[in-house]
Amino acid sequence: MTYKTLKQERFDRVLRITCNRPEVLNAQSRVLIHELDQAFREAGEDDGIRVVIVAGAGKHFSAGHDLGSADELADQAKRPWGSEFKDEYKRLAQLYFDTTMRWRDVPKPTIAEVQGYCIMGGMMLASACDIIVAAEDALFADRAVKWGGAHVQYFSMPWDLGPRKTKEMLFTGRFFTAAEAERAGLVNRVVKREALTQETMALAQKIAEQDLYALQMAKRSVNDTLDAQGQRAALEIAFKNYMLTIPHRMERGTYGEAARAKSPKDRFSVLNEKKGLNEKKG
Repeated sequence: MTYKTLKQERFDRVLRITCNRPEVLNAQSRVLIHELDQAFREAGEDDGIRVVIVAGAGKHFSAGHDLGSADELADQAKRPWGSEFKDEYKRLAQLYFDTTMRWRDVPKPTIAEVQGYCIMGGMMLASACDIIVAAEDALFADRAVKWGGAHVQYFSMPWDLGPRKTKEMLFTGRFFTAAEAERAGLVNRVVKREALTQETMALAQKIAEQDLYALQMAKRSVNDTLDAQGQRAALEIAFKNYMLTIPHRMERGTYGEAARAKSPKDRFSVLNEKKGLNEKKG
């Protein structure tokens, strides 16, 4: 299948999917999310593929969900949702939570190849993968509390970082470096930026030497263990808590059209900060 926002490369039994919107720091438009969902589905059904790598073109893995690029706004105008809260609940559940849960359960080992910004929606995508290989320049963040929200829609952070580091990230909104993320357990390996693609591919090819059925059962056992401990139920509860903050953000003017109106020049998902960093808006 030909994709508008993705690039796919096949290396024997390894499939590399690259989110290809570097001009907006790989902000995740609705089209990209739908295409990525389809690409994961196809990879899961292809017995010739044993490992899937997810990468981001350019300097950054992903700056989060696209809330206002020209392409995204055109798509919203072409395929609008309803304006009531129940419509927004359905949109956010289907577009962000349900898709990420499917990515978590892709029946093949998945590896996130992360460089630069891995913010909010980007962190959701990386967290849904089984393994994260990060460049030394990778930065992870969930900035939702800064705008009156609780966290992202797929909230696996307490399981990935532990409760105390998760609270620190949420309460401060600061960026965690790749080294910090590795120490906390979110990241498996940290490598030099110039070696990121090579190191990730080497790991993927090593995993791809294993028996496909055994890999699938091994992954299922780990995910089933997490579910037996309550992860799936906790993720569903956290999404509902996230939704409870939407009316609050609407009142504050930090959600949807009101937020975009405040920053008309920054219409995709990131704003410049004093230190030269970018922060996700929305």
